[in-house]
Amino acid sequence: MRTRLSHAWRVLATGLSFALFGLGGLFLRVIVFPLLALCVREPGARRRAARATIRASFRAFVGIMRGLGVLRYEVRGLDKLAREGQLILANHPTLIDTVFLIAFVPNADCIVKGALWNNPFTRGPVRAAGYICNDRGPQLVDDCIASLRAGGNLIIFPEGTRTPRGGATELKRGAANVAVRGARPITPVVIRCEPPTLGKGDKWWHVPPRQAHFHIEVRDDIGVDQYRAGATSDVVAARRLTEYLQQFFMKEGQHHA
Repeated sequence: MRTRLSHAWRVLATGLSFALFGLGGLFLRVIVFPLLALCVREPGARRRAARATIRASFRAFVGIMRGLGVLRYEVRGLDKLAREGQLILANHPTLIDTVFLIAFVPNADCIVKGALWNNPFTRGPVRAAGYICNDRGPQLVDDCIASLRAGGNLIIFPEGTRTPRGGATELKRGAANVAVRGARPITPVVIRCEPPTLGKGDKWWHVPPRQAHFHIEVRDDIGVDQYRAGATSDVVAARRLTEYLQQFFMKEGQHHA
């Protein structure tokens, strides 16, 4: 009986959490960011303030989910994220990985789907923070490099979608292109969730039999100089780096499965 009641509560609490998330996004768009635009005129300062506001909001959201008993989490190597201009690559096992990372990364930037720019619950925060829209075509890599050079900490999920339960999908080459052309080391983040929840194809009400536990580990930087050495073209360097990252994230997923 206790197990059934616990499961029912977590289903209810998960639904409540996502409802609050949507209302929070609407509140930011209608109230907070218009006030911010009036108070902070300089675009760069306004963008940083918007990102700090989103970070605090996401931190609060994660805290609410933990307080309601929906999940637990632990973060290791958090000090490695306290820099500027970092290229942060992570695997993507759950729907809320972006929320977790933005909650802990200062001045976070990320690539968002074009649909989010027109979603009434998300377009306010997305536009105020100056996040990068993924419908920019060939200009996308240049936008990413510009963000890094401006001091933004860019979060990319190189799989391009949530990781299927069977392991990593084939990585897209875009993240490696940013690292190679921007001459930036990669800060890898490995995310695990046990038992799995909010994965690819899961509905929010598909709550696991026990409380989900998120393990987020920031690893040491991966340098790109070895892939860019000599007369190696950017195309070849990006392909080799992508192959390495594919093996890295696949190995981590299998090791902790």
